[in-house]
Amino acid sequence: MVHDLIIAFSLGLIGGVIPGPVITAVFTEILQSGHAKSLRIVGIAFVTESLVAVVSLLVLVALPLPRAVFHALSLGGALLLLWIAASLWRVKSLDSGNRVHFRFWKIIAMILSNGVLWTYWITICIPKALMLQQSMPLGAYLFMGLVQLGWLSSTLLLTVVFARFRPLLSRPGAIPVVFKVFALAFVYFSLDMGWTGLRFFLG
Repeated sequence: MVHDLIIAFSLGLIGGVIPGPVITAVFTEILQSGHAKSLRIVGIAFVTESLVAVVSLLVLVALPLPRAVFHALSLGGALLLLWIAASLWRVKSLDSGNRVHFRFWKIIAMILSNGVLWTYWITICIPKALMLQQSMPLGAYLFMGLVQLGWLSSTLLLTVVFARFRPLLSRPGAIPVVFKVFALAFVYFSLDMGWTGLRFFLG
């Protein structure tokens, strides 16, 4: 059980630094308007992604799906984690030269149209959350809450680090090393999820 809670927070922690629309927008805003203005994007993204998580969880809980479905989704999630790990492994820089205005509805649309986000929740986080639900009351919601807490923590930390140490992080070789560590962590999560799913089907 403790292992599952640690994985929940870690999935959020690493998920918060996956290169994507939110991170790109946050770093672009830091470059254009400073650290304080970027926190608005983080806040909107946090609320929006939390709603995505809750809605996805409620829908899947309401459907009378057998356990095998979620173990099958876990196998799909394990493959997705490997794909994300490969993406993280290739990261060379966090810098962005785009100058855009991030209005409220534009941020929400950007997040909701992110297919990776929906796939991440449905194939990785929710199956593990529902498995935890079987061993403790409200376990699924605790799991999802820890994922979101990890996401918020790492995203906020990343904004601070990028804002204060951007010259250092911009040096060749610094960012690739950091993201290779994240990639290896995702490989571990992938193996853990894949083995859990295979063990279920192999009996």
